[in-house]
Amino acid sequence: MEKGPKHDLLRLVAAVFVGAAALFFVSIASLFSYMAAGERAMHTVIGVSIALYILFILRLFRLAQGKKLAYTAAGLAAAIAVTIGSMAAYDAYIESITNSAEVDLTEYEPFQSDTKAVSMSEEASLHLEDDLPKLDGATALYPLYSAFVQAVYPEDDYPHVGNSYHTVMSTKTDNAYRRLIEEEVDIIFTAGPSERQELAVEDAGLEFDMTPIGREAFVFFVNAKNPVDSLTIEEIQDIYSGKITNWNEVGGKNQEIQAFQRPEDSGSQTGLEKLMYGIPIMEAPGDEIVTGMGGIIKETSDYQNHGNAIGYSYRFFSTEMVRNGDIKLLAIEDVHPSAESIRDDSYPLSAEFYAITVGEQSENEQKLIDWILSDEGQWIVEETGYVSVE
Repeated sequence: MEKGPKHDLLRLVAAVFVGAAALFFVSIASLFSYMAAGERAMHTVIGVSIALYILFILRLFRLAQGKKLAYTAAGLAAAIAVTIGSMAAYDAYIESITNSAEVDLTEYEPFQSDTKAVSMSEEASLHLEDDLPKLDGATALYPLYSAFVQAVYPEDDYPHVGNSYHTVMSTKTDNAYRRLIEEEVDIIFTAGPSERQELAVEDAGLEFDMTPIGREAFVFFVNAKNPVDSLTIEEIQDIYSGKITNWNEVGGKNQEIQAFQRPEDSGSQTGLEKLMYGIPIMEAPGDEIVTGMGGIIKETSDYQNHGNAIGYSYRFFSTEMVRNGDIKLLAIEDVHPSAESIRDDSYPLSAEFYAITVGEQSENEQKLIDWILSDEGQWIVEETGYVSVE
């Protein structure tokens, strides 16, 4: 194009037209990249598109030509590469300190040659051959009821995920309660129900029959380098209500406390709610995500082991299923969570976990629960890493 007012107007029209078209196509491409590969991919598409449009404008209006244009293109490419590399490094760092509370339960599936589920050296006194109770439960208790299955069910494949008709599954606490109330399963193995779950079973015209089968500790953990080793129950309540916001208020460094939580109706979150005794819990750190919990929502962030972080779980899960030397369990009221302190009830956040049914129990359901309470069943509870009931 030649210089002059008319040609400048044509260039301006071309810039606007190309910009509008680019905005349309980049919006679509960004949406697809976000859905397919996440937020970082979307940012990359947008960044590259902006760089190309800048080069187009510089060339169109002859603001950069020849070597100058090439140097500009190289500079933009380098800036994009550095930005992408920095984002990747940051994501890798966050992933390295993140505990997603997920484990590969396949390693604990019963009757697999390399299963981590506890095996009895002799045959169990109970053998179920048909009318097998359908089981579900909390992630942290799957290794336990998988071992029960391995002891008394017929040898077979029992995948822990998949279709709802599978006999032995682990869909996590909230889904396990829902499936029990809807009578899709016969027995679930979890901590006690939340208020919402108690209301749900009442609305269904049913009642939970809860049999204690073991004891466990509700624990809080922090970064291993955090100088705080113990908290009181009142201090925990103050932290999770937002009253205490800095570690120096409980003997630590001058750092803002980042108090992570778990999703609503999970076993761990129910444990926190009961510990708070009605004290309102502050809003949890969250991430904007697509799907996973229904639509675009603010999902409770996975625990990220920053130096100022605190999180919670159950002892077995945090010490046996997820071995992480970068975190440490806090003592509560100066009592450290251990099998001994759970057994003698000196650890203040010890609690029972249950085999839970609704409605009338079948003969085999009752047989299984009775066997779990026997010496054989309680031996498996202990060998798995929990504490037996007296």
